[in-house]
Amino acid sequence: MVRILLHGCCGRMGHMITDIASKDERVRIEAGVDAFGSQYSTYSVYRSLDEVKEEADVVVDFSTASAVDGVLAYCVKKELPLVLCTTGLSPEQIANLDTVSESIPVLRSANMSVGINLIMSILKEAAPKLAQAGFDIEIVEKHHRQKLDAPSGTAIALAESINEGLAEPYEFVYDRSTRREKRPVKEIGISAVRGGTIVGDHDVLFAGEDEVITFSHRAYSRAVFAKGAIESAKFLAGKKPGMYSMQDVFA
Repeated sequence: MVRILLHGCCGRMGHMITDIASKDERVRIEAGVDAFGSQYSTYSVYRSLDEVKEEADVVVDFSTASAVDGVLAYCVKKELPLVLCTTGLSPEQIANLDTVSESIPVLRSANMSVGINLIMSILKEAAPKLAQAGFDIEIVEKHHRQKLDAPSGTAIALAESINEGLAEPYEFVYDRSTRREKRPVKEIGISAVRGGTIVGDHDVLFAGEDEVITFSHRAYSRAVFAKGAIESAKFLAGKKPGMYSMQDVFA
């Protein structure tokens, strides 16, 4: 039985993880933390990590970027593995993850779904061949109106996967409104759409001469992310310090 401390337990994803974990005999949410407070019938909820009394095997974080520094410090202090699902991290926070992973196991993913992580693997192989053939690369992501960061962490992760496959990294471009020129070859355009209740849509377009190849992923429920987070928690509990990814979970 893997005991989870769920940070950000009262948000949309927190509710989803709580529901799915309640049906999985291999995990149990031991306690939750949320600055806005609330209460579940199955576990205690605290407003800060320092208040937590229960013991856990792993921390799952689905909160906000502003809270991540505190989560990292807590996990290092308690020597707890961390599944970090929060997006919108600063370059400084991302760099700090490498330091933290020397002390504890950290699994960071911008998207916890099986499908997205499979597409990332495919892109690493497909991108160099299509780029060499003269295909331009664009990413379009769509999310609900409540999402705070743009572009999405998943869109950036997809672009980074493409660059990992290329001999020379392409530049990420988020806005062309101030430019009046033909499209440069070595760039990846990333566009964000916000509206309604879209859970998460991502399209990676390779546009060539007279043909377009599109890799698409549609999330119809947050359950796909919650399931991935729980599987990651099971995987990470008991692991040695280091940086892990969803590729390790599904290997």
